[in-house]
Amino acid sequence: MFKIVVIGASSGGLSAIKVLLQNLPKDLESPIVIVQHRHRDSCNKLGELLQQDTALTVREVEDKDEILSGYVYLAPADYHLLIESGYFALSIDAPVSYARPSIDVLFESAADVYGKQVIAVILTGANEDGVQGLRMVKSNFGIAIVQEPTDAEYAVMPKAAITAVAVDWILPLEEIAKKLVYLCHYNIKK
Repeated sequence: MFKIVVIGASSGGLSAIKVLLQNLPKDLESPIVIVQHRHRDSCNKLGELLQQDTALTVREVEDKDEILSGYVYLAPADYHLLIESGYFALSIDAPVSYARPSIDVLFESAADVYGKQVIAVILTGANEDGVQGLRMVKSNFGIAIVQEPTDAEYAVMPKAAITAVAVDWILPLEEIAKKLVYLCHYNIKK
Protein backbone atom coordinates (compact mmCIF):
# COMPACT_ATOMS: atom_id res chain seq x y z
CA MET A 1 0.00 0.00 0.00
CA PHE A 2 1.18 3.50 -0.72
CA LYS A 3 1.55 5.28 2.59
CA ILE A 4 1.27 8.77 1.18
CA VAL A 5 0.61 10.86 -1.93
CA VAL A 6 2.55 14.12 -2.04
CA ILE A 7 1.62 16.84 -4.52
CA GLY A 8 3.47 20.01 -5.46
CA ALA A 9 2.03 22.98 -7.33
CA SER A 10 2.92 26.61 -7.87
CA SER A 11 1.51 29.16 -10.33
CA GLY A 12 -1.87 27.96 -11.59
CA GLY A 13 -2.03 25.38 -8.83
CA LEU A 14 -5.37 26.26 -7.28
CA SER A 15 -7.44 25.34 -10.30
CA ALA A 16 -5.27 22.27 -11.03
CA ILE A 17 -5.58 20.96 -7.48
CA LYS A 18 -9.35 21.52 -7.57
CA VAL A 19 -9.69 19.40 -10.70
CA LEU A 20 -7.52 16.69 -9.20
CA LEU A 21 -9.42 16.55 -5.91
CA GLN A 22 -12.82 16.57 -7.65
CA ASN A 23 -11.89 13.26 -9.21
CA LEU A 24 -10.72 11.47 -6.06
CA PRO A 25 -13.18 9.32 -4.08
CA LYS A 26 -13.89 9.76 -0.38
CA ASP A 27 -12.61 6.26 0.38
CA LEU A 28 -9.12 6.86 -1.00
CA GLU A 29 -6.93 5.17 1.61
CA SER A 30 -3.69 7.05 1.09
CA PRO A 31 -3.51 10.51 2.64
CA ILE A 32 -2.88 13.39 0.23
CA VAL A 33 -0.34 16.06 1.22
CA ILE A 34 -0.10 19.26 -0.82
CA VAL A 35 2.42 22.05 -1.05
CA GLN A 36 0.93 24.94 -3.00
CA HIS A 37 3.27 27.92 -3.25
CA ARG A 38 1.66 31.00 -1.82
CA HIS A 39 2.68 34.30 -0.30
CA ARG A 40 3.69 34.15 3.35
CA ASP A 41 0.98 36.67 4.25
CA SER A 42 -1.77 34.84 2.38
CA CYS A 43 -4.87 34.07 4.38
CA ASN A 44 -5.80 30.49 5.25
CA LYS A 45 -8.76 30.36 2.83
CA LEU A 46 -7.05 27.85 0.53
CA GLY A 47 -8.39 24.92 2.53
CA GLU A 48 -11.93 26.30 2.41
CA LEU A 49 -11.68 26.83 -1.34
CA LEU A 50 -10.48 23.28 -1.93
CA GLN A 51 -13.01 21.74 0.46
CA GLN A 52 -15.83 22.92 -1.81
CA ASP A 53 -14.69 20.50 -4.52
CA THR A 54 -13.84 17.28 -2.73
CA ALA A 55 -15.48 14.59 -0.61
CA LEU A 56 -12.20 14.16 1.26
CA THR A 57 -11.60 16.28 4.35
CA VAL A 58 -9.21 19.17 3.72
CA ARG A 59 -7.19 20.64 6.54
CA GLU A 60 -4.15 22.83 7.00
CA VAL A 61 -1.41 21.02 8.93
CA GLU A 62 -0.42 21.94 12.47
CA ASP A 63 2.91 20.86 13.90
CA LYS A 64 2.91 17.21 15.07
CA ASP A 65 -0.46 16.37 13.50
CA GLU A 66 -0.89 12.65 12.95
CA ILE A 67 -1.08 11.56 9.29
CA LEU A 68 -4.43 9.82 8.69
CA SER A 69 -6.13 8.36 5.62
CA GLY A 70 -9.13 10.16 4.18
CA TYR A 71 -7.55 13.59 4.54
CA VAL A 72 -6.08 16.16 2.22
CA TYR A 73 -3.37 18.02 4.13
CA LEU A 74 -2.12 21.47 3.12
CA ALA A 75 1.20 23.04 4.00
CA PRO A 76 0.54 26.31 5.84
CA ALA A 77 1.85 29.54 4.35
CA ASP A 78 5.45 30.40 5.29
CA TYR A 79 6.28 26.96 6.78
CA HIS A 80 8.10 24.01 5.31
CA LEU A 81 6.08 20.84 5.75
CA LEU A 82 8.04 17.68 6.57
CA ILE A 83 6.96 14.08 6.92
CA GLU A 84 8.04 12.12 9.95
CA SER A 85 7.01 8.53 10.66
CA GLY A 86 3.24 8.92 11.03
CA TYR A 87 3.38 12.63 11.81
CA PHE A 88 4.00 16.04 10.29
CA ALA A 89 6.58 18.59 11.34
CA LEU A 90 6.65 22.27 10.43
CA SER A 91 9.84 24.25 9.95
CA ILE A 92 10.80 27.88 9.45
CA ASP A 93 14.18 27.02 7.91
CA ALA A 94 15.31 29.25 5.04
CA PRO A 95 13.29 29.13 1.82
CA VAL A 96 14.37 26.51 -0.73
CA SER A 97 14.25 27.58 -4.39
CA TYR A 98 12.78 30.87 -3.07
CA ALA A 99 9.83 28.96 -1.61
CA ARG A 100 8.55 28.21 1.88
CA PRO A 101 6.74 25.89 1.87
CA SER A 102 9.02 24.04 -0.51
CA ILE A 103 7.94 21.10 -2.65
CA ASP A 104 11.48 19.69 -2.49
CA VAL A 105 11.42 19.66 1.32
CA LEU A 106 8.09 17.80 1.41
CA PHE A 107 9.06 15.25 -1.25
CA GLU A 108 12.51 14.57 0.20
CA SER A 109 11.17 14.01 3.72
CA ALA A 110 8.41 11.71 2.39
CA ALA A 111 10.96 9.69 0.39
CA ASP A 112 13.24 9.46 3.40
CA VAL A 113 10.50 8.10 5.68
CA TYR A 114 8.33 6.02 3.36
CA GLY A 115 10.67 5.08 0.46
CA LYS A 116 8.88 3.05 -2.21
CA GLN A 117 5.49 3.69 -0.58
CA VAL A 118 5.40 7.30 -1.86
CA ILE A 119 3.58 8.66 -4.89
CA ALA A 120 4.82 12.16 -5.82
CA VAL A 121 2.95 14.42 -8.24
CA ILE A 122 4.23 17.62 -9.87
CA LEU A 123 1.61 19.99 -11.24
CA THR A 124 1.68 23.39 -12.90
CA GLY A 125 4.25 25.98 -11.88
CA ALA A 126 6.67 28.64 -13.09
CA ASN A 127 9.83 27.53 -11.27
CA GLU A 128 11.83 24.35 -10.68
CA ASP A 129 10.90 23.55 -7.08
CA GLY A 130 10.12 19.86 -6.75
CA VAL A 131 12.76 18.53 -9.14
CA GLN A 132 15.23 17.54 -6.40
CA GLY A 133 12.48 16.03 -4.29
CA LEU A 134 11.07 14.06 -7.21
CA ARG A 135 14.57 12.75 -7.94
CA MET A 136 14.83 11.53 -4.33
CA VAL A 137 11.41 9.86 -4.50
CA LYS A 138 12.56 7.94 -7.60
CA SER A 139 15.92 7.02 -6.07
CA ASN A 140 13.97 5.48 -3.17
CA PHE A 141 11.79 3.52 -5.65
CA GLY A 142 8.67 5.63 -5.22
CA ILE A 143 6.32 6.65 -8.02
CA ALA A 144 6.70 9.95 -9.93
CA ILE A 145 3.80 11.46 -11.87
CA VAL A 146 4.00 14.80 -13.70
CA GLN A 147 1.24 16.86 -15.26
CA GLU A 148 1.42 16.93 -19.05
CA PRO A 149 3.09 20.32 -19.75
CA THR A 150 0.63 21.21 -22.51
CA ASP A 151 -2.18 20.62 -19.99
CA ALA A 152 -0.57 22.87 -17.35
CA GLU A 153 -1.34 26.56 -16.91
CA TYR A 154 2.42 27.09 -16.38
CA ALA A 155 4.63 24.45 -17.99
CA VAL A 156 8.03 25.34 -16.45
CA MET A 157 7.74 23.09 -13.40
CA PRO A 158 6.42 19.99 -15.22
CA LYS A 159 9.02 20.41 -17.99
CA ALA A 160 11.85 20.77 -15.46
CA ALA A 161 10.73 17.59 -13.68
CA ILE A 162 10.44 15.61 -16.92
CA THR A 163 13.86 16.80 -18.09
CA ALA A 164 15.64 15.94 -14.83
CA VAL A 165 13.89 12.76 -13.66
CA ALA A 166 12.82 9.49 -15.33
CA VAL A 167 9.20 9.86 -14.29
CA ASP A 168 6.68 7.02 -14.37
CA TRP A 169 3.80 8.89 -16.02
CA ILE A 170 3.18 12.23 -17.75
CA LEU A 171 -0.58 12.77 -17.70
CA PRO A 172 -3.31 15.42 -17.95
CA LEU A 173 -5.05 16.28 -14.66
CA GLU A 174 -8.08 13.99 -15.02
CA GLU A 175 -5.82 11.07 -15.85
CA ILE A 176 -3.61 11.79 -12.84
CA ALA A 177 -6.63 11.39 -10.56
CA LYS A 178 -7.57 8.10 -12.24
CA LYS A 179 -3.99 6.85 -11.91
CA LEU A 180 -3.90 7.73 -8.20
CA VAL A 181 -7.16 5.87 -7.59
CA TYR A 182 -5.86 2.86 -9.51
CA LEU A 183 -2.49 2.78 -7.77
CA CYS A 184 -3.95 3.20 -4.29
CA HIS A 185 -6.78 0.72 -4.90
CA TYR A 186 -4.57 -1.88 -6.60
CA ASN A 187 -2.07 -1.82 -3.79
CA ILE A 188 -4.75 -2.13 -1.12
CA LYS A 189 -6.02 -5.31 -2.78
CA LYS A 190 -2.55 -6.90 -2.63
